[in-house]
Amino acid sequence: EVQLVESGGGSVEAGGALRLSCVAFGYIGSPNCMGWFRQAPGKEREGVAVIGGDGSTRYADSVKGRFTISKDNGNNSLYLQMNSLNLEDTGKYYCVARGTAPCLSPPKDALSAKGFFGYWGQGTQVTVSS
Repeated sequence: EVQLVESGGGSVEAGGALRLSCVAFGYIGSPNCMGWFRQAPGKEREGVAVIGGDGSTRYADSVKGRFTISKDNGNNSLYLQMNSLNLEDTGKYYCVARGTAPCLSPPKDALSAKGFFGYWGQGTQVTVSS
């Protein structure tokens, strides 16, 4: 059974930074596409960033230039460095993985295709205050 466990969330003032981490327990396949989604109160879950088995990345327009997704295949770990946080970044952040099928490069609609990712973590809360 695959488990994705997130950490690193917390409260930060606007303009600050946080680094989220995710560790995958169990076999998630290689190469694999992984990513981060988030859900703000009263809003739908949205894709933030994804990374393919080849290292290619896609970002939501709202976080481009501020967030950086990376991964360490050796440790089955995924990261999200979040800089210049603003109030709109508040939400619960979920680590996701494609599944056991090989995934080299995330498709263009990976950020909007929640069904593309078969594994989801429980989420970690990020709260940005003014």
